[in-house]
Amino acid sequence: MSEANHPEISWADFEKVLVIAGTVTKVEPFPEARKPAWKVWVDFGPYGEKKTSAQIAALYQAKDLLGRQVVGVINFPEKQIGPFRSQFLLTGFPTDAGVVLTAIERPVPNGTRLA
Repeated sequence: MSEANHPEISWADFEKVLVIAGTVTKVEPFPEARKPAWKVWVDFGPYGEKKTSAQIAALYQAKDLLGRQVVGVINFPEKQIGPFRSQFLLTGFPTDAGVVLTAIERPVPNGTRLA
């Protein structure tokens, strides 16, 4: 999609989206998912621990995710995905090989908001 298909937004619009750093605390298989996915729990510091279903199994093993800092959008409505309730959106970039997680260049406290 080109930039022309996306209207400009105000700073106030951007501030509505809680894009937060957190650390992966738990990863479980999600065999019921339509596409290869993990169930992922993340500690977002003062925002608490939240869970999501993430279609990142093509590029990431569970052991590689544990302890890793990730970026999530934590103020979307919860979403039912099969038997699992997803509480946030894990951010990444889709590629032909799979979703590449958004990387944090150096550690920040859990709960730090993207600015």
